[in-house]
Amino acid sequence: MSLNITHILQDELITPMVKKTAYGLATTCILGAAVYAGYRVAAPEKHHIRQHRHPELNDQIEKVIDSLKITDEQLINIMHILEEEMSAGLSPLTHKQATVKMFPTYVRNIPNGTEVGQVLALDLGGTNFRVLLIDLRGNARVELTSKIFVIPQSIMIGDGKHLFHHLAECLYDFMQKENLLNTTYCFPLGFTFSFPCKQEGLASARLTAWTKGFSCSGVVNEDVVKLLQQAIDEKGINAKCVALVNDTVGTLMACAYKDPTTAIGLILGTGTNACYIENLDKVGTWDGDYDEPKQVIINMEWGAFGDNNRLNLIRTKYDEEVDLSSINPGKQIFEKMISGMYMGEIVRLIILDLLQHELLFLGHRDTYGDYKTPLYNRGGFYTKFVSTVETDEGIKFSNTRRVLEDIGIHNPTYDDCAIVQHICRQVSKRAARLAGAGLAVLINRIGKSEVTVGVDGSLYRYHPRFKRNMERCMETLVHKDIKFKLSLSDDGSGKGAAMVACVADRSFMMTSVLRDEETADYEKVI
Repeated sequence: MSLNITHILQDELITPMVKKTAYGLATTCILGAAVYAGYRVAAPEKHHIRQHRHPELNDQIEKVIDSLKITDEQLINIMHILEEEMSAGLSPLTHKQATVKMFPTYVRNIPNGTEVGQVLALDLGGTNFRVLLIDLRGNARVELTSKIFVIPQSIMIGDGKHLFHHLAECLYDFMQKENLLNTTYCFPLGFTFSFPCKQEGLASARLTAWTKGFSCSGVVNEDVVKLLQQAIDEKGINAKCVALVNDTVGTLMACAYKDPTTAIGLILGTGTNACYIENLDKVGTWDGDYDEPKQVIINMEWGAFGDNNRLNLIRTKYDEEVDLSSINPGKQIFEKMISGMYMGEIVRLIILDLLQHELLFLGHRDTYGDYKTPLYNRGGFYTKFVSTVETDEGIKFSNTRRVLEDIGIHNPTYDDCAIVQHICRQVSKRAARLAGAGLAVLINRIGKSEVTVGVDGSLYRYHPRFKRNMERCMETLVHKDIKFKLSLSDDGSGKGAAMVACVADRSFMMTSVLRDEETADYEKVI
């Protein structure tokens, strides 16, 4: 009996405890479910982010990226189109309407590293103006002295005569400091003039339009070399402008002084252009003599490739938007797919597209009302950001996070960083492959067993993968019996202009050689 009472008492004690425990568990479950539901409503992105931990495995993201990819077969087709456009530019029958203009530069001699003597160079391409003295020592040795002068705003928009008088004043000041004035020696001078010109001779070119904030009166349609030389003569300076050069030709020439196999010059910076050495018998627009050497450097102006819609097969909606919002819609189509001026903008447009489709920055939806942030403004994602993002390795994404902070995205997730890096890599890879295909056309056309390409420009210099991506593409497209090399050119707009000046007058070079030999003999006698 006592045992039964004990059991009953225990049951009566246990039952309330069980009930309380059950109630507690039920309450905990209900609260947990409510918290989870609230979490899902407030932060649904956490569930979705796991789907694209590796962005290339997310179908929606990769569908956007796929539009940027160009197959080898497509590149080969583009190469054929470029060859056709080049032929149109070189023919007198089709040159006028050709998009790739293929201008003869009248530069026919290439330095080989044996040149000696002192040459002056002027470099005008913006608000800064450089004067250089290049001392060629032979054996590809060069000594350079230079000074930078500022072009005041008042001169940039004033009378053209004042501009060239200012350039002559700067040249005078430099030569006076270097004790080069009032000698019996007349220095040859190369002039890098980075504005659109119609070249009519090695030392003759007419300005077609001002750019870069210049609007000097009385210069458009005038021979800029003639205007410069008049100002030099009025100042009594012992220098003669013997060549006008663009930066692409200067890049080729500066590289050729150290490497005689150089036959191509390429600019990959804010803009893009290429030049190469062509046989005269292929230049139908040539109006000069046919003496040796029977060759001339052709300034392709290849940035305009595709202006006649022949690249539409590879253009994306992002390319079209970049073009429409530019200052020159329908122009420089190839350049807008490659160069530094536009690469960052393409990345920005893709980021915005993914953002609108809720595939990126999902944890920051509440912060998107501020349209003053760089992300929402044209040009807000600089091309230097593309290079910075692509330098990141591993999982920390320290550089990418810093870039995203700069454009208004705070505390981005791992996935945000991975997706942005994936976009940058695909945009820059497409640009490198297009540039590589263009070079492959030129290398195959030149047909020599060994060809060096002199390259300059901020995009090529500072992007961590651009050079390698170009080379990989070219290894597939260049004929297997040709060896090629990409070589960073050293100061094409400065040294290159001097190189053109020094080979413009071979008698000058011979005089320099003879003078050095006579000096050496005289020193031996003493």
